[in-house]
Amino acid sequence: MIKTKRLLFLRLFLVLAALFVSPGLHGMSYGWHDETHLAVSKVAGYYKWYNAAGADIAKIKAGSIEGNNHYFNNPGNVVITADLVLDQAARYNDPNDRIGHLYGAIIGALREYRKTVSEGKYAEYHIAYLAHYIADLSQPLHHVPYDEFNKTRHSANDGTVEDEVLGNLSGIKEHTYEIKLEGDDFERDLASEIARIAAISKKLAERMKKENRNMSKAEAYVQLGHSASLLKAVLRHLGKTTETFRTAR
Repeated sequence: MIKTKRLLFLRLFLVLAALFVSPGLHGMSYGWHDETHLAVSKVAGYYKWYNAAGADIAKIKAGSIEGNNHYFNNPGNVVITADLVLDQAARYNDPNDRIGHLYGAIIGALREYRKTVSEGKYAEYHIAYLAHYIADLSQPLHHVPYDEFNKTRHSANDGTVEDEVLGNLSGIKEHTYEIKLEGDDFERDLASEIARIAAISKKLAERMKKENRNMSKAEAYVQLGHSASLLKAVLRHLGKTTETFRTAR
């Protein structure tokens, strides 16, 4: 009961904070450009990597229903935890959640995939959404308020390595590492990793703002390495890597 009250209080605080620190519709900002998303999925070994930009395409018609899944306007003093991530999952595809729920969207897409599979329906597009959200997890400006600094610099930072990344996959690969997600409590382990990477991204965004600068290419590749590493771990668990696909065929 105490834990539930704390989560309800946190949600109320975040919504109120969003009203004061999040001018405009953050969901209209994209979060890494298309080829950067494709590159993350290719490095992670997603056998349908070419679908990874689809979530941004969906924004054209789905608007805030999709857009709010791509960011979390953290007002700055909220600690990102596994519990916060799991709490956000209930707001997946919520068009009224102006503060955003990127972390929960990753969990939500995973749940939708499993639900669709259990119904005997085609479920692959949910993996494409999941891959996209995990890539957005490493974009620093998707973890801080959409203030003037964020608005002014967002597009430039989305495209930091866009002009070269598909021809420089090694730039991401050299920053990947092993992430182990336990099968017994996979969702909570995933939530903990989401929180860890989100905290790293948020810290970089705060440093960029303090120094009044854009992300460097070197920083971008390190960030993308975090996303590719987590995506690879999730895909391995789901049997969706290039290697498992070829074996199955």
